[in-house]
Order: sequence, then C-alpha cells, then structure tokens
Amino acid sequence: MPSAKLSTRISKPNPSERMTILVADDDVLAAKVLEKTLKKWDFDVVRAKNGEEAWDQIDRKGLRLAILDWMMPKMDGVQLCRRIRRKKRENYTYIILLTARDYFQDIIRGLSAGADDYMTKPVNLLELKARLQTGLRILELEDKLLISRQELKEMAAHDSLTGLWNRSSILEFFEDALDKARRERTAIGVIMIDVDHFKRINDTYGHAVGDQVLNRIAGCLKTNMRRYNKIGRYGGDEMIVVLPDCQKPNLEKIAERLRVSVARQRFKTERGGLRATISCGAASSESFPHATLRQLLQASDKALYEAKGRGRNLVVLFKPAVMRGRKRAKPA
Repeated sequence: MPSAKLSTRISKPNPSERMTILVADDDVLAAKVLEKTLKKWDFDVVRAKNGEEAWDQIDRKGLRLAILDWMMPKMDGVQLCRRIRRKKRENYTYIILLTARDYFQDIIRGLSAGADDYMTKPVNLLELKARLQTGLRILELEDKLLISRQELKEMAAHDSLTGLWNRSSILEFFEDALDKARRERTAIGVIMIDVDHFKRINDTYGHAVGDQVLNRIAGCLKTNMRRYNKIGRYGGDEMIVVLPDCQKPNLEKIAERLRVSVARQRFKTERGGLRATISCGAASSESFPHATLRQLLQASDKALYEAKGRGRNLVVLFKPAVMRGRKRAKPA
C-alpha cells in the first residue's frame, strides 16, 4: 500500500459518535496496515480473519461499515455479502469488497452479490478514504429515511389533537393484551372515560377552547398512568384506558385516581383557566367467563353511562348482577 500522508479528518453521519468498521482479511499484514490507517481517520476497527468471524461480528454488533476481502477461508467475501443481504435488518450495512481480480465479470459478480463498492488490491488509501466518505453519506441518508419512516408511523398511530393512541391503535393494543391475558390466565381491565358537559364547554367557549380542554385532560390522564398501561382517544371526547394484569380492586382505584387528577386541575386555555371533570366506567375480564373485547367495551360503556346518570364526576365499576336490565342513561 502507498504510504501517503492523509488527513485524519473525515465527517460522520453522527459527528458525536465514532463509527466502527469491520476489516475482514486473512492477510494479517494487510489488515494491520488498514486498521492503523482507519484509526488515524478516527474510526474504531473490528477485525476478522475469515468469513465466519466477519459474519458473527456483523450479526452480533450490527456494524454499519464493512471492508471485506474477496478471498477468505470458511466463507468468501461474495458469499458473506449474500448472507448479509438475505438477513433483513433495520440498519443498513455498507460493504466495500476488496480483491485482486479486476475483470469486468468479477466486478459485476461482486456488486450483484450485495457489495456497495469494489476496490482492487493493492488499495490506494486516498481512493479508499473518498469511497468511505461516500459510504458515510449513504448511511446518513439511510438514517434520515428511517427516522422519517418512524415519525410517519408514529403519526399514523396517534390522535392528532390529543397525542394519545388513536382508536384503531388502542383497540389493537387492547386485543393483543386480551389475548395475552387469556394465555396467562390473568385479568385485564378497561376504563371508558367521558368529559362531563363537554358540549356545554364547546357551546360556551367555542370549539377551539374545547379542543384545548380535551388536550389538557388527555395530558393529565397520561401523566397519572403507569407506562405499561395504554390510553387512547376512542371518539369525540371519549377516551379508553387498557390495563393489563389488573384485578377489580386495583381497577377501581386507578379509575378513581384518574378522576381525581382531572377534578383537581384548572386547565389553561385562551379564555383563562377552566375546570372540568370526567366520568369513568370500568370493566374487568373477571366479570366474564370468556371475556371478549366487545363484551368489555360494552360493559365499560354501560358503567360509564351509569356514572353519568348518577350525576357525573364519578367512577362506576361494572357489576353484571347490578347492571343487568338497566336502561342506558341519557346524559343531558
């Protein structure tokens, strides 16, 4: 390799982190020279002397950059490229394939196997530095694309006004949690929440203020919940809380804690501080021999309307013997 003196400055996708490069080559001397150069360029280096070791390093550590020699024992560079590409992973690995072969057919074969770039030996360090810089730019674009995709996924799963899970997402979580509760023979609870006299708030102060109140209430409820419980907007001013592994006594206590947390607050709006209360209908899978999602939703809905019929700002726990036959109370 030429001994050109090179600048150690090279930009990274994330300047605050050192990028780790895998160097896979059974030629010990060539690998040591390459490692020394890469460290001068402010990279961390992991070495492997055969294809199996290289695969193990990439698979365990999720390495993003790899310089692979074509001719290696146990698994050559082309086989390793194919194996890396077959395993779908979230973070892309950029691969530079090194070989003494310079025939056009060999270049096509290497790139077709999944290599991103191709260099012939002996490696020109200035050229390698430029190609690594290209690889880092591509990884940066991959990271930005991944972040954008995650943000879009988050937006699609959340309610735009309150920031809570939207209806489809909370029901999906509810279904999954219910399946798990059946398998593990544990109880699951659900709380249906409705903002008391929400129509009056909208009519008196306008829908913009109503939206602000609903947003503040949602934030208050979320703050007073444990992370393994989930809350979503069910529709309008109704919200739903799903509580895995929760028995009736705890279910009622949690619902009461949420009710009190809202009642104690004065919510800041463009029309000044406003007070609001919520009514809660709670239901547990313990009330049904083989609880279904529909049964629990209906039970919590009945309990909610019982709470509103009894004056609002109240928690009612669904009890089949008590609730059976009662007409659904119509809130004013």
